[in-house]
Amino acid sequence: MIATEKIRIGIAGYGNLGIGVEAGISQNPDMELIAVFTRREPESLKIRTENVPVCRYSDIEDWAGKADVMILCGGSATDLVRQVPHAAQFFNTVDSFDTHARIPGFYSTVNEASRSSGHTSIISVGWDPGMFSIARVYSNCILPIGKDYTFWGPGVSQGHSDAIRRIRGVADARQYTMPVDSSVQSVRNGDNPELTAGQKHTRLCYVVAEEGADLLRIEKEIKEMPDYFREYETTVKFIPWEDLKRNHSEMPHGGFVIRSGVTGVDKKQKQIIEYSLKLESNPGFTANVLIAFARAAYRLSCRAEYGAKTVFDIPPALLSPLPGTELIKRFL
Repeated sequence: MIATEKIRIGIAGYGNLGIGVEAGISQNPDMELIAVFTRREPESLKIRTENVPVCRYSDIEDWAGKADVMILCGGSATDLVRQVPHAAQFFNTVDSFDTHARIPGFYSTVNEASRSSGHTSIISVGWDPGMFSIARVYSNCILPIGKDYTFWGPGVSQGHSDAIRRIRGVADARQYTMPVDSSVQSVRNGDNPELTAGQKHTRLCYVVAEEGADLLRIEKEIKEMPDYFREYETTVKFIPWEDLKRNHSEMPHGGFVIRSGVTGVDKKQKQIIEYSLKLESNPGFTANVLIAFARAAYRLSCRAEYGAKTVFDIPPALLSPLPGTELIKRFL
């Protein structure tokens, strides 16, 4: 791949994440947005960047060779599993596929598509998987004897909120994941507790019910939902639509990755490594992570290093727009 003056970025999908990517590109002078692709009617979208076309997703192949990196902003459940292997035939790609258990198979599929077409694809980029994954690897390398703990929240879980909205009689909902403070403190103290999922987090659900809906049934269905709420202390609060819109329209999130280990000849020196995030906007932050890794995907492609990559394969210098000498001067 021949290097261009600016990295030309395409965005596939213009929901909260796609909007965040568009905003983030404007903060990176070495990049430019060249097109947005959508499954909606293009005329119905009003993007913020002037003189950039909005195109039908079905026409994305026509832009092969025009975009240096395609950032795919669909959902993991049904969009990315199809869209990324397809797009990798025509572009370097970055995505935020976050279904942890399915990542190995997703990696294999994308790797075959990108390697055979001579492109670079960085998969599962975000904060978890993504930045939290890097923190877990670093801390395990540094403290080989120890235990890992990941706490999410406090913040809105988009997947859990969607699960509530699928219950009959629910008009809208927001679900907050809340770490249990006593468990977090025990880990930070180096106690190395054995914690169940329910001992690490609680669930707080704000629900707008449809008029006449059976509130007791809805609450029961939420609390008994396997894989989402059954294992947790779950609180359900029914509120008016106006309250949800006024007080719960933002999407904050965050969490902690903690490695509790020991060093020394007698293995009695307690050592704690902690990486934390406090995010006012989950999609806004995830978008900026995608943009940084898009820079790396472009650079690897220029080196003809094709195929699927993960965040573990990317050295920090490839994420930064700064030259190596400046990185050493400013950050080392």
